[in-house]
Amino acid sequence: MKARFSPLFFLVMLGFASAHAGNGWSEVGYPLSGQPEVIGSFTSGCLVGARTLSLVGEGYQVMRASRNRYYGHPVLIQFLERLSQQAAANGSRLLIGDLGQPRGGPMPGGHRSHQTGLDADIWLLQQPRDRVLPRPQTESLGAPSMIRATEGTLNYANWSPRYRDTLRQAALSPDVDRIFVNAIIKQALCNSETDRGWLNKIRPWWGHDAHFHVRLRCPPGSPQCDSQKPVPFGDGCDPDLANWVRDIVQSARNPKPQKKAEPPSTDNLPTACYAILNGGSTLSRR
Repeated sequence: MKARFSPLFFLVMLGFASAHAGNGWSEVGYPLSGQPEVIGSFTSGCLVGARTLSLVGEGYQVMRASRNRYYGHPVLIQFLERLSQQAAANGSRLLIGDLGQPRGGPMPGGHRSHQTGLDADIWLLQQPRDRVLPRPQTESLGAPSMIRATEGTLNYANWSPRYRDTLRQAALSPDVDRIFVNAIIKQALCNSETDRGWLNKIRPWWGHDAHFHVRLRCPPGSPQCDSQKPVPFGDGCDPDLANWVRDIVQSARNPKPQKKAEPPSTDNLPTACYAILNGGSTLSRR
């Protein structure tokens, strides 16, 4: 008796072949239409029904648009629009870095997360509300560091209370699961805040001295979305944070050659992601 295979089987097998031939996720030019759904985890997942973040909007502008990483689940786009409107009300314009690719999935370099349309990088540097950068400048402008790593302190020449305000507004959003910043930035906030309850979501991580990384919770309607463990109880202004800062200072004072990070693997993606990668008609970058 002949084996019977569904069209989905062939689509999945095609996905396996293309995934192992190379990372095709960055070559997809547009989202796969459908009911928005997150599949998998932040470091191994994909996305259906992504929305595009306009390159310029009220209170924000997308940076490095040539990377084609300004897509996300609708809840992420709505969150960024709300946060940017709050910045505009305070006279600022946010600079938005990477979100995700049109269908999520692993990027060829630079990130191991950002795969499910629930992550976004936001520069700490802000522009005046009425200033829109020329497109070439959005590709070339560098994000200044907000820390003096060898001293373990904020770089107050670059820091502004507005950046603290934006971090707090983001952390207070119920959609936000956690926010990654450099440990030196978190420690400075621990030392300056009288009400430190909102610092619970502010988590220390390497790098993140020029931008902060927002990660949203798994949204409704995404039963295949893998949630992270909840953040630990408390404000995180503890000896472990001091250890983070100590390690950053020691690393900055005694730098060692950094091994180039391997690009994220496509081997462990949920099976459904292979069909999402190859779904639809001819794929082309816009």
